[in-house]
Amino acid sequence: MTDIIGSVLVWIVSIMIIGIGIAYLFRNQSNAAGFGLPVLPEPAARGWWQVKGVRDITTGIAPITLFFVQPAALPWLILAEALIPIGDMLVILGNGGSRARAFGIHGLTALVMIIAAILLWL
Repeated sequence: MTDIIGSVLVWIVSIMIIGIGIAYLFRNQSNAAGFGLPVLPEPAARGWWQVKGVRDITTGIAPITLFFVQPAALPWLILAEALIPIGDMLVILGNGGSRARAFGIHGLTALVMIIAAILLWL
């Protein structure tokens, strides 16, 4: 049962991050406010948000792929990928961004990913 719950959490996080990545590719200025940083990027900085979009899409595709190809390795990947939202959280906090978004979005995402990895191991 724990592996089913862990798998569902992995799928939810993966699909959500793919959606967020797609949004950053196409609506990056409006999405920037939701990331938690205090200043929206200038239009000339649009490429940085598109890079984030590509990163997020890839981050979501990797666990879905591993789910089918090598499910035993999935908890390790999810645990490693949990470093991404932890890093995002630290970047936001280090740049004077929204503490609520840093912990509520990025910290919570990392926690869910760590819980999913643990559940997959049980």
